Amino acid sequence: MVVLLAVGVLIALLSGRGSSSGGPGPGEARASGVPSEAPSAGEADAKGDVRITRCRVDPLTEWPDADVEIVNGADDRASYIVSVEFLDGDGTRRASGLATVTDLEAGRKAVENAQGLGEVPGKMTCEVAEVTRIPAR
Repeated sequence: MVVLLAVGVLIALLSGRGSSSGGPGPGEARASGVPSEAPSAGEADAKGDVRITRCRVDPLTEWPDADVEIVNGADDRASYIVSVEFLDGDGTRRASGLATVTDLEAGRKAVENAQGLGEVPGKMTCEVAEVTRIPAR
């Protein structure tokens, strides 16, 4: 499973794929940008650049997924790696996924998808767990 996740991250980084956010639909859950732990000083700024715009169970795979909006709040172009946690109704982490964007210009916005692997029974919420912003060279 770790190998599949690593391959997925590599493909996402190389493809720079985006997705458009749609309206609410069947299987959607509450989205939350609130982290479960206090971020470090550098991470706090990057977390402010990210929010979850859709949290749902994919009707085809029945796995959780979330659309993540990233607005580059830095002064220069940057790449982002966003970790999303999918929690059940009791707040237990059941799955996680990554959304990535490369070379996002300052002030520009991208919407990417974070796909979880595995089912989340019952009520589900999505939370931004960690954000890594990598300045362009």
